[in-house]
Amino acid sequence: MRFGIIGTGTVGRTLASKLVSLGHEVTLGSRSKDNTAANDWADRAGPYGHAGTFAEAAAFGEIVVNATSGTVSLHALELAGGEHLEGKTLIDVSNPLVFSPTGEVTLDPVNTDSVAERIQRAYPAARVVKALNTVTAAVMVDPGRVSGEHNLFIAGDDPEAKAQVRIVLEEFGWPAASIIDLGEVQAARGMEMMMPFWLRLMHHFGHTDFNYAIRSAG
Repeated sequence: MRFGIIGTGTVGRTLASKLVSLGHEVTLGSRSKDNTAANDWADRAGPYGHAGTFAEAAAFGEIVVNATSGTVSLHALELAGGEHLEGKTLIDVSNPLVFSPTGEVTLDPVNTDSVAERIQRAYPAARVVKALNTVTAAVMVDPGRVSGEHNLFIAGDDPEAKAQVRIVLEEFGWPAASIIDLGEVQAARGMEMMMPFWLRLMHHFGHTDFNYAIRSAG
């Protein structure tokens, strides 16, 4: 399958490398063709890895992944081009973290909206699925880094798109039973609001190889 990844940071490159290792073809998209991170990644990735602009990545992918910072995601997807997103599953991995000069972390949007919802409203013909935003990049593609059973969450309005994302997550190593479908895309609000707490846990543990494990009596 062909994937277009919007964003060349650690998350984007980690996802791109995993997908290539699984035999998928990936275009890693950046604002311009001369992006060093994207071009260096493509040079190392082999024949299935390519570098391109946001628009080229979105046009290339059968599935598109938004791996940009949540505060700039809408602008990045605007550059990618709405016509390149129509009818496609769009996996939103972003978090709208805002860091103050003193180090405090807030979210924008928060509580009454989410990045995933804003993307879905802006691109109604895309099939937005929120996923992978509650774990660090390395755990996204290698859940075995965290011992025991632990959970991943997805949310979105399109059942077929969520089923497609589940297949990708299972390829990454997430057991089917570990993936909790929280329902419609509005549930992304809670998923994004988990991140300030996640950052507190990171400071507590001193590393990022941890995750949430949900236990239910029924």
